[in-house]
Amino acid sequence: MTSTASSSSSTSLPRGRLADKVVLVTGAGSVGPGWGNGRAIAVRFAEEGARVYGVDRDPERLTETAQMVAEAGNTFVPGSCDVTSSSSIAQMVAQCMAEFGRIDVLINNVGGSAKGGPVEMSEEIWDAQIDLNLKSVFLTCKHVLPHMLAQGSGAIVNISSTSGMRWTGAAQIAYAATKAGVIQFSRVLAVQYAKQGIRVNTVVPGQLHTPMVEVRLAGQRAGGDVEALLKQRQARIPLPFMGDGRDTANAALYLACEESRFVTGTEIVVDGGMSVRCD
Repeated sequence: MTSTASSSSSTSLPRGRLADKVVLVTGAGSVGPGWGNGRAIAVRFAEEGARVYGVDRDPERLTETAQMVAEAGNTFVPGSCDVTSSSSIAQMVAQCMAEFGRIDVLINNVGGSAKGGPVEMSEEIWDAQIDLNLKSVFLTCKHVLPHMLAQGSGAIVNISSTSGMRWTGAAQIAYAATKAGVIQFSRVLAVQYAKQGIRVNTVVPGQLHTPMVEVRLAGQRAGGDVEALLKQRQARIPLPFMGDGRDTANAALYLACEESRFVTGTEIVVDGGMSVRCD
């Protein structure tokens, strides 16, 4: 007679760490070719069996993401969303529910920086940074949490930044304040919803080499000289290389899957050791 263990092993193959889970990813596109955080998360999660509903303010940025998820052999449904708009988010969530019937994982990935301190920065830019980096997280959670509560389970992973923990080389006062806010928002939410089976954690990326660095930050910080900016950023990193969106994605994957079932209200810092330097 075949034992239960051997019978099970012969008929059940691993199906991925997120098999059949529905994952909603904001900012799943990218401003250019390469591994942005959102694109890498969508692709990596699909590789682990997730069905991904990915949105971006500019749907054209999702084209390459959709192609890469298709190559990974899983489902990707693209959508458009302005995450600073409650009505747009409500529509996004409704479309995801209509497509898949549930939301198991929410990834809040949208964000962007603006240079300057309180003297140089206009009030309009400050308000826009609050809306983009922090209010967006509040609004997506506001609309997704009722569905997770109805399911009795869920995982939320918010993407912050080491700028929310320490000085990272430039005055970006609104970005730093909002990304610090994301960390504390996640901690409070984690405790509030722990008894309902919903976990909330944060990935804190450091200075990665993503398409946004080349398209946006180089103009802000190095007069358009990408190589000069990359050298500046690498000089702050103890490891001898700079990570990219795939490193963020792998950390988010752990926090989204059952391997982290006893992990909530905490952060994973992905920065090559930069934030623990004392110089």
